[in-house]
Amino acid sequence: MLILALDSTAIVASVALCRDERVIASFTVKNGNTHSETLLPMVEAVLRSANLKIEDIDLFACSVGPGSFTGVRIGTATVKGLAFGQNKNCIGVSTLEALAENLFPFDGIICPVMNARRGQVYNALFRCENGTLIRLCEDRALSVADLAAELAEAGLPFALCGDGVEEFKRLAPNSVPVSVSALLEDQSAVSVAKVALRRANAGESGTDSALVPVYLRMPQAERERLEKLKQ
Repeated sequence: MLILALDSTAIVASVALCRDERVIASFTVKNGNTHSETLLPMVEAVLRSANLKIEDIDLFACSVGPGSFTGVRIGTATVKGLAFGQNKNCIGVSTLEALAENLFPFDGIICPVMNARRGQVYNALFRCENGTLIRLCEDRALSVADLAAELAEAGLPFALCGDGVEEFKRLAPNSVPVSVSALLEDQSAVSVAKVALRRANAGESGTDSALVPVYLRMPQAERERLEKLKQ
């Protein structure tokens, strides 16, 4: 199965072309939030490197959130456009689950964190059991203090990944994670492809029209609008 996967949910933009679990080509840029300018050229580059066309793709996948509201929308819209009218399988993947895939098979709690601002992170917890990534809770937005307390109560070693790592360490200095390579902290379209393949093999399918962003929290502009209405 030929998979094209994208992730643009934070400062990193990542595109991967995979055949089942084998990576054919990948392209990652960490140069500011310019995803609307860079994502399509990256897609063209990975396809050209493999001498393939967009019509050759069997499965389209992207991270649908949580993350930067603009980044989530750009990635989702790009995949919807690429897959439009092709009647191909399209699977949206949680950014947090894809990040957890980066650290598989870490022996402990895998704790992806995305910076949600205002002292909060987007988070979900995972463990590796019998060669499988097990989700321990749903995606959520919570304070760093509450997450640190939950990890302390669990009493297990934990590893962090995601763009909220530094924010977590700053706000919870007494909560010490296991050190991992910085290369594993950022979003990776290869991990998005792996999660999507696993779901497709389990029988999940989707369409380009059904692919939508997932926001765990109301966008700031909408919150400000509602505050003005209240006043």
